[in-house]
Amino acid sequence: MDPLLQALIMGIVQGLTEFLPVSSSGHLILVPYLFGWDDAFINSLAFSVMLHLGTLVALLGYFRRDWVRLVPAGLAAIRDRSFRGDADRKLAWLLAAATVPAALVGYFLSDIIETQVREVELVAVMFVVGAAILWTADHVGARTKDVGDVSFPVAIGIGAAQALALVPGISRSGISISAARFAGLDRPAAARFAFLMATPITLGAIVFEARKIATGEAAVTVEAGPLFVGLLASLVSGVLAIHFMLRYLRTRSLDIFVWYRLGVAALMLVVVLTR
Repeated sequence: MDPLLQALIMGIVQGLTEFLPVSSSGHLILVPYLFGWDDAFINSLAFSVMLHLGTLVALLGYFRRDWVRLVPAGLAAIRDRSFRGDADRKLAWLLAAATVPAALVGYFLSDIIETQVREVELVAVMFVVGAAILWTADHVGARTKDVGDVSFPVAIGIGAAQALALVPGISRSGISISAARFAGLDRPAAARFAFLMATPITLGAIVFEARKIATGEAAVTVEAGPLFVGLLASLVSGVLAIHFMLRYLRTRSLDIFVWYRLGVAALMLVVVLTR
């Protein structure tokens, strides 16, 4: 199959699965395996990470009004050394605190993640594990809090959970939403906090991987055409996925994603056994 078409499919997959709680990194490993693609760039971790640039732009565009408030508010909190009862100042620093755990794990364990946890069999198992976590978080206990009720220990806890998503198959949005649900947030608030929290950690991952590509450490030749097509596809599909997810969770549970994850895991088991 033409690399441009492969990149288009991978970009669409990235954009949709980054914000639906079904694991974008897992899908970016499973799709080439399922279709037998062997293009070194398309199958590389570098391409997967750079596709996140499209979803990062989707996040910044969709939540632009939030970030226009949050960035100045966060800087003002530094200047005044106080939140002064400003919800935006507090939220800006909650998001910063939530970013730290995943950033540390990604920095120190990136080589292990790149070489040891990208096997199809492990991804399938993580799909099941993630499904169990997602279902439990969505169905146990009362969930009525809003984003304004998040405390710093809760934000750091959600950030620590987000670090688990570095293992393909877990899902960053899925584990973050699950952690927020365990902390008592309702579904729309859990998704909103998870999406806002994803912005700085996604930016960090892109910068980290771009440095490796620029220095040759990534050991992959960048193909400009497929990269552009993939980025554009992930941007457009990412905006659609964010819009869908925030509207969907106003009235519905996460069960459909639980069943989807289990179905994909079963499919991959069959494919692995038959091959």
